[in-house]
Amino acid sequence: MVQAYILIQTEVGKASTVAEVVGGIPGVVQAEDVTGPYDVIVRAQADTVDDLGRMVVARIQHVEGITRTLTCPVVHL
Repeated sequence: MVQAYILIQTEVGKASTVAEVVGGIPGVVQAEDVTGPYDVIVRAQADTVDDLGRMVVARIQHVEGITRTLTCPVVHL
């Protein structure tokens, strides 16, 4: 299982809606709207890194109102 935090920037005023929509995507564990340089922080999981990449590119980045994402995979050192 691969886990990652996905940091999302949105259009002005869209953070709450984006968090709600992204929170309903399979593989998304949690989606919260926050303050700071990013507007939404998502915790997601997938079976493989490739599956995670497909989730971000094919599902999350297509949500209306998202302008940029940054995916941060969780590592266990």
